[in-house]
Amino acid sequence: MVDATPDILSAAEEKERQKRLKYYSASQWTLIWWRFRRHKAAIVAGVFLALMAVLGLFAEFVAPYGQTTRDTSYIDGAPQMPMFCDRNGCSFQPFIHGVSTKRDPITLRAISVPDPDKRVYVRFFAKGEATDLLGFIPIDRHLFGLDDEKAKLHLWGTDDLGRDVFSRTMYATRTSLSIGVLGVLISFVLALLIGGIAGYAGGMTDNVIQRVTEVVRVVPIIPLYMGLAAAMPKEWSTTQVYFAMTLILGLFGWPTLARRIRSQLLSIRNEDFVVAARLAGARPGRIIGQHMLPSFTSFIIVDLVISFPYMILSETALSFVGLGLRPPTVSWGVLLQQAQSVRVIEQTPWLFIPAIFVVGAVLAFTVIGDGLRDAADPYSEAS
Repeated sequence: MVDATPDILSAAEEKERQKRLKYYSASQWTLIWWRFRRHKAAIVAGVFLALMAVLGLFAEFVAPYGQTTRDTSYIDGAPQMPMFCDRNGCSFQPFIHGVSTKRDPITLRAISVPDPDKRVYVRFFAKGEATDLLGFIPIDRHLFGLDDEKAKLHLWGTDDLGRDVFSRTMYATRTSLSIGVLGVLISFVLALLIGGIAGYAGGMTDNVIQRVTEVVRVVPIIPLYMGLAAAMPKEWSTTQVYFAMTLILGLFGWPTLARRIRSQLLSIRNEDFVVAARLAGARPGRIIGQHMLPSFTSFIIVDLVISFPYMILSETALSFVGLGLRPPTVSWGVLLQQAQSVRVIEQTPWLFIPAIFVVGAVLAFTVIGDGLRDAADPYSEAS
């Protein structure tokens, strides 16, 4: 009988050798991706953010109604959840009950109540309001709708004006996430320029830039935003207010990242590869961009990801207190501004649904930041 153990062991050793060879010959970004894939929570958070981004990007298609469309027959209406069975039997197609209006015997206020004897079936890719997808693609089909054009489906209920909470939340998701992305990009470019110059030049240039950075950091944010909000002309369109808000968040969000870039550059500016590039006649911009920044790019990306929650929370908080975006523009902060009364907590708690998106986005960015930090660290256990 032939002993196959040596062959099995040699095959296993060869497989391990090939695996190690592939690992050590991979690029830095490939290694980071391999480590990041092991962080299951970060992968789940990334999928969640990707889904949220898709919902916001294609809000005109996902949302059955416009962000200002009103349903006067269903004001402060409760969420309507599609069902398959009721007291009249079951159906293979989801449906909701029709709505009838009755008068409250005590307050004499007109209230909407479901009619269990009337079924309205839900259809996917249903024809509805005509709108422009992404602002320039005309469409009249939506992800879901009702087969009765006179009836309306409100998955997450309506507000005090009869506007659909689900549709407004989809539009708000795009606004809040885009402000976070654009604000971080603006602050990143400023931090890269200012921190790069300070870290590479050093000396008097570094001292001057650091004093300016300290001045920007100690500016009280709330009074500053109050003054800027008051200075915004009332005749400005929602688009102008949106870009102004994004620019303000970006202009005052760069000091922390700039200091981190500056400290990293100061620590490596006298390394051999930097000195060699300088002696070879390379210009400062090329030395910083081609040699110094790539040596800690992974850490910059981690800082950028962690900066997103702060941008989103800043916009949400400012819009919540009335210093940010203004209606009819919708964002998470604008939607939550309507849910700050005791009456809402008692009678219309579904208006707090946008808060779930805020918490989910912030937690997802934080988890992804932790995953990238572990993946970018060559001494972590994930490596």
